[in-house]
Amino acid sequence: MPIQTEVPTRPLPTTTHAARSSRASDARSSDQHSLVIRKPRPSEGAEMWTVARDGGELDLNSSYAYLMMARDFADTCRVAVCDNEIVGYVLGYTPPERPSNLFVWQVAVRDDQRGRGVAALMLDHLVTTGELDALEATVEETNAASRALFASIARKHQAELTWSEGIPEAHFPDGHAGEPQLRIEPLR
Repeated sequence: MPIQTEVPTRPLPTTTHAARSSRASDARSSDQHSLVIRKPRPSEGAEMWTVARDGGELDLNSSYAYLMMARDFADTCRVAVCDNEIVGYVLGYTPPERPSNLFVWQVAVRDDQRGRGVAALMLDHLVTTGELDALEATVEETNAASRALFASIARKHQAELTWSEGIPEAHFPDGHAGEPQLRIEPLR
């Protein structure tokens, strides 16, 4: 199935973190603000790491992990690009014992792009361009935004969302909260 490269969406204003005080970019015509959802390129792992670091809400993995995901797992990852900048990403992989499932490891959207449905567009792109039976993820109980995101994906695809234990707090060596696991199926 070919990858959809341009996703029609409302214009998204973008500014870099260094230029947030200048709103000149918001005055540009809406034609200059197209959002593209696609597979990451190997060199874009660094930008993905920066989005995670600057968001301050995710467990920040090593920069190497993002580079490897962009290089070796591009088929199961997506980036959102606006004005030639990475404004969001989804890291995912196919568990070897469940090859028709996609485990979503991390979803991030740059703070100036949140609230515009970018995360849902990236996840939907993965679901509709892959041959998946189920989508899985672990989400802390206090993460209402992620839980709402996955619930919206289940509704959109008329699939059932179920929860299981996932990773209990006792398994983390660093006091990390437990992360129940969700499963959305069937997706076909």
